[in-house]
Amino acid sequence: MPCQNYTFCKVSVNAGLPFHIMFARMISYPNAKINIGLNILARRKDGYHEIESVMYPVPLTDILEVNPANEKFPGGFQSSGIRVTASDNENLVQRAFWVFKREFGSSDMYIHLHKQIPHAAGLGGGSADAAFALKLFSFINGTEISHHLLRDAAAELGSDCAFFIDNLPALATGRGEKLTPVEPVLNGYFLVIIKPAIEVSTAWAYSKVNPRPGLAPMTRFYSMNVDQWKETMFNDFEEPLFFHFPVLQEIKKFLYSQGAVYASMSGSGPSVYGIFKKEWKMKKYQGSDFIWSGWIT
Repeated sequence: MPCQNYTFCKVSVNAGLPFHIMFARMISYPNAKINIGLNILARRKDGYHEIESVMYPVPLTDILEVNPANEKFPGGFQSSGIRVTASDNENLVQRAFWVFKREFGSSDMYIHLHKQIPHAAGLGGGSADAAFALKLFSFINGTEISHHLLRDAAAELGSDCAFFIDNLPALATGRGEKLTPVEPVLNGYFLVIIKPAIEVSTAWAYSKVNPRPGLAPMTRFYSMNVDQWKETMFNDFEEPLFFHFPVLQEIKKFLYSQGAVYASMSGSGPSVYGIFKKEWKMKKYQGSDFIWSGWIT
């Protein structure tokens, strides 16, 4: 560890966003992702689906603090910000600790999650929190755990979790856990995310989609100029969800009307994002409960 006095130190872990040691407090910033295209190829016997999608990290973040349990920081989980509605057995950060303790051993931890990424939004916020927690647990315990083992542990928690271990643009296949790095092509673009005030169950969304095998490889379209994605990239969830929730299609059209070079629903929604070549001045969109914008770097 490069810092000895613990007053302030910034350390880069793996390929993810940096975390900080401040007065011996370990703080990281789990970031969201967007899906650039999403093809559902087949239903699997295990209940999951074979998919193909490019996952891309974006700088909308939660704040996660993890410390060894002591008198000042008793072991357990606390949250603030956007309300965490999952039960103890379903909360991914707590499950991440149990998986880490089972696989690698660990003393008790104090965990505080400040939620800023909306949940059940197609942005991978819960998966990012779990993956970043695994990386912090590894660092705090002083154990050198390979990316491969951390990805295996993360994949047990959810299909998107493994992506956030390396936290780099990647083609996701299988049920989303098989990752192949791709070029980061969005640096310098401006991103706008709008989440309407509706909830969409991922299981319900999958039940409305008919798999389409035999499509051209996603990387063929991803390698095109971003300006061409509008005509080539597709998210298979959009057609059924636009039918049931017309506001999603309205948001996508709105983003294009404001100058987006590409707009899409992320994952199984309901967040819709637009990619712009220049900064987009924030305008209130009626019916949205969350709007975020920022540069992709």
